[in-house]
Amino acid sequence: MQTAPRFLVFSDLDGTLLDHNTYGWDAAKPALARLAHINAPLILATSKTAAETQILQRRFGLDAYPAIVENGAGLCDPPQKQEQKDTDYQRIRDVLAQMPHNLRERFQGFGDMDTPTMADFTGLSAEDALRARTRMFSEPGLWHGCQTDRASFVDYLADYGISARAGGRFLTLSFGATKRDRMAQIIATYTPQHTIALGDAPNDIEMICAADLGVIIANPHHPPLPALDGEETGRIIRTEIAGPAGWNAAIHSILDRELGAMKGKTFG
Repeated sequence: MQTAPRFLVFSDLDGTLLDHNTYGWDAAKPALARLAHINAPLILATSKTAAETQILQRRFGLDAYPAIVENGAGLCDPPQKQEQKDTDYQRIRDVLAQMPHNLRERFQGFGDMDTPTMADFTGLSAEDALRARTRMFSEPGLWHGCQTDRASFVDYLADYGISARAGGRFLTLSFGATKRDRMAQIIATYTPQHTIALGDAPNDIEMICAADLGVIIANPHHPPLPALDGEETGRIIRTEIAGPAGWNAAIHSILDRELGAMKGKTFG
């Protein structure tokens, strides 16, 4: 029977645990080792696909745990618990296939591109482009039509429970779940004493706020996140150091404080 962990940690990847420029994480290795030593599960929460995330899980030694993928659109079980089944992604593609042609032709999803085309378009290697195309829960793509047709496209999808969210270059189709939604599912399974969440971007805010202790990792490459409820009490903190070095410092600070405190004390 699984013992409830004292700490359950959720972490974004790019710009948080991974360096914004190099995608390295050497600076976080001491804190990663410390979490492993105290048997604190680390759950990756990312916009990456399951195929991309599982490679990182193996490198971090986290492949015994689930991961939140495609920005919360899906939950990737550990390899030993995975089973073949219809995916949300296939359901989205099925809805696209039956959509009126005048709307469908305006949307070019990742599933409409072959791997070489996607590699050329995104700048990814062929291998990485293939992993990015191996989707289970959401379909990013490009909109090539006018705003009126786009509104009709979004309304059509909404009738099937599919949301369309704009972000950067892509319009991403999914069934609407968020990192926070998947976080709640995992917490219900592990029933930890305390939860910690770390992130650097707007799509991490809900996850950070939902944890017992949230950490905003500094990222000089984009504007700082707005002030969040909980910062005034210290339940949510900000690092001065960016990326994995900031991540490492935050985890050590939290564990130093909590493991040195009286048993049963909560964050805050």
